[in-house]
Amino acid sequence: MSLSGRPNTVRVVFLGAAGVGKSALIHRFLRDRFEHKYTRTVEELHVLKYDTDADFGKMRLEILDTSGSYSFPAMRELCIRHSDAFALVYAVDDPGSFDEVRRLRDEILELRGGKGVRVPITVVGSKADLTEADGRVLLAADAMATVEGEWDANFVEASARTGGNTEGVFRALLQQVNLPQRMSPAAWRRRDTVPRPDVKKRPPLKKHNSCVLS
Repeated sequence: MSLSGRPNTVRVVFLGAAGVGKSALIHRFLRDRFEHKYTRTVEELHVLKYDTDADFGKMRLEILDTSGSYSFPAMRELCIRHSDAFALVYAVDDPGSFDEVRRLRDEILELRGGKGVRVPITVVGSKADLTEADGRVLLAADAMATVEGEWDANFVEASARTGGNTEGVFRALLQQVNLPQRMSPAAWRRRDTVPRPDVKKRPPLKKHNSCVLS
């Protein structure tokens, strides 16, 4: 049984500083589009149901998009304790956001039993389309040396703006929880619980101000 408390359910949580592109990566994966206007996220839970190619049967993938402000530390602690895999996101043009990933990793390891415990963590370098001329400060090779060499975690760079390697982020997360990376075509028909932006009268589905362990 997964740490979410339900069989055939896997919950992955996206953590990172505000503005690094967590929501943008998720929306690119789910809807294949990029919103240029930044909107601060409170917390959103997206749900994807699919049939696997292996013997796992029908799976429910929950993607928890968290706020970078961490207004509710107790709720964040619950999220960490009851999630199956973690995407720690930083922006390649913001060195401080990589320091925040380091802090978050330390917090996750502490809550999950210490540095000797293997925790499914994928570190994601967001805004990978940026070059040094565009403001990139953190080079992939340097980040990879830290993440894979020192932290023994997965490392992926991706761009929500271009769509480059966004599926690779989710494949890396699923691989870490031993789910098949190759899904049936239905799995990639992005079905989530968030309404279209132009639907204003309908309240958002699966949107919470805190972690709900259902």
